[in-house]
Amino acid sequence: MVAEITNNLRRYSVDAQHIGHAFAGLHGLNPTDLHALIAVMDAELTGDPITPGRLGEQLNLSSGSVTALIDRLERAGHIRRDRDTADRRKVFLHYADQGAALAMSFFGPLGRRTDEVMARFSDEELEIVHRFMATMVDSMRAHRDAVRAESARRPTS
Repeated sequence: MVAEITNNLRRYSVDAQHIGHAFAGLHGLNPTDLHALIAVMDAELTGDPITPGRLGEQLNLSSGSVTALIDRLERAGHIRRDRDTADRRKVFLHYADQGAALAMSFFGPLGRRTDEVMARFSDEELEIVHRFMATMVDSMRAHRDAVRAESARRPTS
C-alpha cells in the first residue's frame, strides 16, 4: 500500500504540474510567473498577504528579478500592489480582479471535481487525509530547502 500511495502522490504531482503549465501557456506565463501567482494566492488564503521580499525568498530570486516579475504580472492584470495602510513603505501583493477571474474560469471545474471527491469521505476520514497531506507537504518543503541549501553551497563553474 505504501508503494501505491507513493505512486499516487507522484501521479497527482505530475498531473497538477501539467494543469498548471496548461494555465500558464494559455495566459503567456512562464513557470516562475506561475509559482509567484501560487505564492500570492497561498498568502491571501492564509490571511497573510505576501510582500515582494518574501516572494523573492520563496522563489529564490534576487530583488531585481522579483521587481521585473511583479511588473510583468501587474501589467498582465494578474496581480496588484497595495500599500500597507499603517506603513506606506510596505507593499503587499494581491490577486487582481482580472487575474482572479482567469484563474476561476480555468480552475473552477477542477475545484468542483475536488469538492465532489471530498464529499465521498466522512469528516473523520478527511481529517486523516488532511493530517497526512500536511505532513507530506512539510516533508517535501524540508527536502526542497535542503536541496536549495546544498545548491547554494556548490561553486558554479
